[in-house]
Amino acid sequence: MVAIRNKNSYLGVFFRRLAARRGGKRALVAVMHKLAIAIWHVLHDKTHYRELGADHFTRRDPERAMRRMLKEANSLGLTIRFEPITA
Repeated sequence: MVAIRNKNSYLGVFFRRLAARRGGKRALVAVMHKLAIAIWHVLHDKTHYRELGADHFTRRDPERAMRRMLKEANSLGLTIRFEPITA
């Protein structure tokens, strides 16, 4: 439960994304399964746990994140225009 309460962790974001589609109990079991797999890899490979971060899904597929933001803004009656930042 502590893993999903943290809003700035991969497991917390994973839980919220899955709970919206599948429900809280199934999402909790999925998080427990991910934790069991991570613990097995840490013990088996003798490595440190590496937190992927809350923005893992956004970094993995930025186009999907933009589509999600656009869909949410449209449902609120707003329009969004994405422009790259010039450095």
